[in-house]
Amino acid sequence: MNRWSWGSGPHRGRLMMLLWIILSSSLCRMVDGQMKISPETVQKWAVSFSKEIAALSARYSGAKLLQKKYKDVEAVVKIEEVDGEELVKKFAEEMEEMLGRKMKSVKRLAEAAEDADLYHEYNETLEFEYFNSMLINKLPVNTQLSNIQVPTNVYNRDTDIVNGAYMSEALNDVFIDNFKKDPTLTWQYFGSATGFFRLYPGIQWIPDENGVVTFDCRNRNWYIQAATSPKDVVIVVDVSGSMKGLRLTIAKHTINTILDTLGENDFVNIIAYSDYVRYVEPCFKGTLVQADLDNREHFKLLVDELHVKGEGKVKIAMKESFKILNEVAALGQGSLCNQAIMLITDGAMEDFQDVFEEFNWPERRVRVFTYLIGREMTFADNVKWIACNNKGYYTHVSTLADVQENVMEYLHVLSRPMVINHDHDIIWTEAYMDTVLFNTQAQSLLLMTSVAMPVFSKKEETLSHGILLGVVGTDVALRELMRLAPRYKLGVHGYGYLITNNGYILSHPDLRPLYKEGKTLKPKPNYNSVDLAEVEWEDTEEKLRTAMVKGETGTLSLDVRTSVDKGTRVMFLKNDYFHTVINETPFSLGIVLTRGYGEYIFIGNVSVEEGLHDLLAPDLTIASEWTYCETDIDPAHRKLTQLQAVVRYLTGKEPDLDCDVQLLQQTLFDAVVTAPMEAYWTALMLNASGMEEGVETAFMGTRSGLMRFQRYAGVEKRVGKSFLTSTDKENMFTLDHFPVWYRRASENPAGQFLYYMPRQETRDIFRGYEADYSATFSAEEVEHHAEEGGRKPREAEVEEEAGRIVIATTSVTVTVGKKTAIAGEKHKERKKER
Repeated sequence: MNRWSWGSGPHRGRLMMLLWIILSSSLCRMVDGQMKISPETVQKWAVSFSKEIAALSARYSGAKLLQKKYKDVEAVVKIEEVDGEELVKKFAEEMEEMLGRKMKSVKRLAEAAEDADLYHEYNETLEFEYFNSMLINKLPVNTQLSNIQVPTNVYNRDTDIVNGAYMSEALNDVFIDNFKKDPTLTWQYFGSATGFFRLYPGIQWIPDENGVVTFDCRNRNWYIQAATSPKDVVIVVDVSGSMKGLRLTIAKHTINTILDTLGENDFVNIIAYSDYVRYVEPCFKGTLVQADLDNREHFKLLVDELHVKGEGKVKIAMKESFKILNEVAALGQGSLCNQAIMLITDGAMEDFQDVFEEFNWPERRVRVFTYLIGREMTFADNVKWIACNNKGYYTHVSTLADVQENVMEYLHVLSRPMVINHDHDIIWTEAYMDTVLFNTQAQSLLLMTSVAMPVFSKKEETLSHGILLGVVGTDVALRELMRLAPRYKLGVHGYGYLITNNGYILSHPDLRPLYKEGKTLKPKPNYNSVDLAEVEWEDTEEKLRTAMVKGETGTLSLDVRTSVDKGTRVMFLKNDYFHTVINETPFSLGIVLTRGYGEYIFIGNVSVEEGLHDLLAPDLTIASEWTYCETDIDPAHRKLTQLQAVVRYLTGKEPDLDCDVQLLQQTLFDAVVTAPMEAYWTALMLNASGMEEGVETAFMGTRSGLMRFQRYAGVEKRVGKSFLTSTDKENMFTLDHFPVWYRRASENPAGQFLYYMPRQETRDIFRGYEADYSATFSAEEVEHHAEEGGRKPREAEVEEEAGRIVIATTSVTVTVGKKTAIAGEKHKERKKER
C-alpha cells in the first residue's frame, strides 16, 4: 500500500502537474462569465487522472510484483475451507481447559484455608505482626509473599483480624505453588468475613488523597456471589414523618449499600410506605427486575428523591412484598432460589403477626431482615421479633458509620444453608476493569473476570451454625482468554466474542469500555452491562442472543453493516455466526466468519533456514499483540517481543517455548514470498530520476500478521508522523482486528486500488478519546505524550493528520482451483497538497 501526504515544495510531481493542467484548462473555457465544459472533456480528464494515479500507486507500492510472487507459488500452496463449527468447538475446549486450571487453583486455596482454620485455636491474646500492605514502603511485586489489606473502618489489630491473619499465613505456600503450576495466574486472594483481604503477590496498597482505604473485599461482586446463592429481594423502607432528617439519610444509605451487594443473578424491587404503599419506580409495580448495574443505579437515583410524610403502616407494605415474591415464585421467574424482605424502619407499632401467618408461616420460605434506624430503641423488640420469627437477622443502625458492617450481616445468614450443606459452588463474575501483572504489559488496565469459591469452617462445634470464613478467588484477564481464538484463523473481518448467561458481553471487538479524560483512562458508565443485542443489532429477533444465553451450540447467518475507519465508512457483509457453551462456566463463545475471503485459508511451506533469513530483514515486523510464541509462562521470556521469541525458538536457543506451529509456518512462508519487496522499494529510493514529491510510505501486510514497510520520506518531512507507529492501533494488526487498510482492500477486486483519507472519529462524546478494549494501556502510555522527535501529543497529531494523507490500497490473492484466498494487502501513503 502507498500512503501519500500533501505538502509544498519546488517539485510537485507529475500528479500535481496533471491537476494544475485540469484547473488551468477549465479557466480558459469561459463564455459570458460562465464556465462551459463539455461532458466529453470532463470524462477525458477523469480517465487521464485515473491512469496517472493508478500508475503512481502501482509503481510505489510494488503490488504487481507481489501478486506475481504469490502467483508463482500457487502450485505449492493449498487452500482449505474454514470449518466454523469445528473451530468454535476447538476454541471453547481450549478456553475450558484454561479456565479449568484457574478453578483448580481456587479449589486448592479453599481446601488449604479450611484446613488452616480447622487446626487453628482462637487466641484472645494472640500477638502477630503480619505484612500490612498499608504500612510497608513501596514493596515491588513479590511472588514470594502475600500481604494483608484492611479497610480504614476496620481496626487492624482487632483480635479477629490478628487470628485470621495468622491462620491464613498457611495460604502463602499454596499461592506460590499455584503460580508455579500455572504462571498465567494473576492475582490470588482470600477475602475474610472479618474484613481483611490477603493478596498474592504482595504489593503496597495506596490510599486515596484523604489517606482512606474504602476497599472492602466483602463488598466485591466475587465475594457476594460466592458467599450467597442467587436471591429475590424486596427492600421495604419506612418514609413516615418520624423518619425525617438523619434517619432518612441513614435509611437511604442502607438501601444503597444493600443494592451494592446484589448482582446480575439477583432480582430486586423497592417499596416505600407511610400510610399507603408506593413503588419507587411505578413501572416495576408488582414484579422484580434483574439487579444489573443499570437497574441498581436507577434505583439509587429514585431513592435519593424520597421524602417523609404521614404515619407508618408496615402491615400493608409487608403484604405487598409477600404478594410480589409469591407471584414471582409461582410463575417460575426471578432467581428461583433465596427470597428475602429487607425492612428498614425506625419502629413497628402495629399488630402484624397475622401477615406472617397468612403469607410465610409455617414454611418461612421468605427470610425477613430488619434494620432499626436511629438511636431510639422504643420499638426495638417489635422489629427484632419480625426478623427472629422469619429466619432473618435484626440489626440496629444508629449512625452512618454503622451501615456497612450491619448490612453485611444478611450475607452470612443467607450463606448458612450453603455452609451447613458444604456446597462449594464456584462462581464467575461479569466483566470489570482492573490491573494485571505477570504479563508483557505489566500493570495494565484490562477487562477481567474473577472465579471465586466460599470457605467454610469445618470445626465440629460450628458445623450446625454454618460459619462462613470468607471467599478465595483469582482473576482472569479476558484478553488472555481471547488469545485462544487467534485472529489469523478467523480471517479479515472475522472475530470472536464472549457473553455471560445473562446476555452481557465479556469480550467483543466493538466493546470499548474506556475513555480518556485528560491523561486518565476511565471506564464508561455501565461498560460491563452491555447486552449482546446492543452490539449485534442486526439480530433483530434475538435468535443468536437467546441461543447463547441458553448455552446452545448452533449457527446463524446475518447480513450486517460494519463500520471501519473510526466509524466513517460502512461495509456490507454476509456473516456466519458459530457459537457454543464453555463447559463448567456460565460463558458462551461465539466466532464470526465472513463469506468470501473469510471462508478460506491458504497454507504454504518453506524451510526454517530460508524463512528465518528473510524474517530478520530490517523492514519486517510481526503483530506484537498476537501470540506466535507464549512468553508469559516462563518469567525469563516475559521481556521478549514476539519477534524475538520467534527467532529464539527457530534458532534453537529457546526450544521449550510454546509456539503456534501453524502460524509460524505461514509467517515464514510470507517472509520468503514478500522478501523481494525490500529490494524493489530500495531501488525506487536509489533511482537517479528521483522520487515523486509527497510519496511517504509503502507498506504491506499478510494474514499471518507480517508487515513490511518502506519510509520514502524522513520523519521531519512526513505529514503522517504517527502512521504505523505503536500508537496507531487502527492501522496495525491487533488482538481485535486487522488494519483498517487491510479490511477495506479486501472488499475490492484484487489489483484495483481503493483511495481514501483517514478520518477522526466524531460519533459521540467519547470519540477521539475512546479506547479499544483490547489495547493495553500501561501507566507510562497513559501519562506521557509522544516524545519521538519532540512531537506533539498523539491527539494533536491525529487531528493534524486527518484529511491530509491519502492511502491507496489493493489486495493480493492466491487461487488454487476455484478457491481464492487473500495473501496480503499492498498500500501506499501520500501527502495531500494544499
